[in-house]
Amino acid sequence: MKKTLQNMNVTNKTVIVRVDYNVPIENGKILDDNKILETLETIEYLMAENCKIILLSHLGKVKTEADKMKYTLEPVAKRLKEILNSEVYFTKDILSPDLKKRVAELNPKEILMLENTRFADVPNRLESTCDAQLSLFWSSLADVFVNDAFGTAHRAHASNYGIAKYIPSCIGFLMQKELFSLNKLVKNPEHPFVVVMGGAKIDDKIELMENLIKKCDYLLCAGGIANTCLKALDFGIGQSIASMDFRIINKLQKMMLENKEKFVLPLDAIVGSTYDESYVKYKRIDAIDDNDLILDVGVKTLEKYQKVLSSAKTIFLNGTLGMYENPKFANGTKEFFKMLTNTNAIVVVGGGDSASAVKNLGYQNKFTYISSGGGATLDYLGKENLIALDVIKEEEEIETLDL
Repeated sequence: MKKTLQNMNVTNKTVIVRVDYNVPIENGKILDDNKILETLETIEYLMAENCKIILLSHLGKVKTEADKMKYTLEPVAKRLKEILNSEVYFTKDILSPDLKKRVAELNPKEILMLENTRFADVPNRLESTCDAQLSLFWSSLADVFVNDAFGTAHRAHASNYGIAKYIPSCIGFLMQKELFSLNKLVKNPEHPFVVVMGGAKIDDKIELMENLIKKCDYLLCAGGIANTCLKALDFGIGQSIASMDFRIINKLQKMMLENKEKFVLPLDAIVGSTYDESYVKYKRIDAIDDNDLILDVGVKTLEKYQKVLSSAKTIFLNGTLGMYENPKFANGTKEFFKMLTNTNAIVVVGGGDSASAVKNLGYQNKFTYISSGGGATLDYLGKENLIALDVIKEEEEIETLDL
């Protein structure tokens, strides 16, 4: 395990914390503040240690000056102030000598949140390319760096990898829980181990599939991933979402050939149409027409998946079984989540769309662990490391964490 916050001397020090406050905001209102709540243990620990606290986070993708109007962190600072019932200052300044003065004026236990780190990407992508000068400047603001942003730890940015190169660094409590949980529940799972891969895209998940197919007993596929598998087997999928990359398709063909007993694919589907928004029809998977869109799994598929889940000891879920956001195509995902709650297995949800679906459908307290990361979770399980943590030193002993 990397150097942990509880084993780092932070008392009376100025500490810069990288958090992941990439929360959904609409008309200035935060729609889901769970990512903020998940960082409270680290923040409150630092306040108890009499620290001056600087918070860094990104929000959205900032590619133009116009994007800065949409992706300001000011509403997040206000929400954090409400939650803590304590002063949280906000500054739009992320790179000027005046910022150093502002940090120096902080009193112990006070918090200063800087504006969106990705504002530094316009116009020269200083954050995303881990610019050395930006990294040095941010590191000069504090004595210690705490990385508690698991969701961005698969990226080497100035605000995580860059800062950690120049000042004493450790990981926060959220990061610890993520690594501990994924190590225990997925990297060394109790068998039978079932992996469920859904969602729209397969291209960015193929490496993870190659890694997990070696460890799992069954790989249940749905969504665009299942569509690509079916396409690779020469099934017609109409106009359904699937990879167009022949390299991906060839990899899948080889993977399925070598692991026939592990791949579990849909038998039927609920389809829509490219030419009629009101069109909803049940079809066998071998009867998909040219204009059909596979948008959910059918009852035979659910029965097939149920048999696999019934004997599972560990289940890793990444993605959904269909377009659950549309009530007409939500049944498969809903029924599948219900099946998961009726197993005796450890169930780990792999962040991103799957975590959102679990929360939106009311299952957030039903499973063993829900990761806060999307791409970071996949990277960690696929590559078994996170680049932003590479520059943080290891420690010999860690405290046991309870799930």
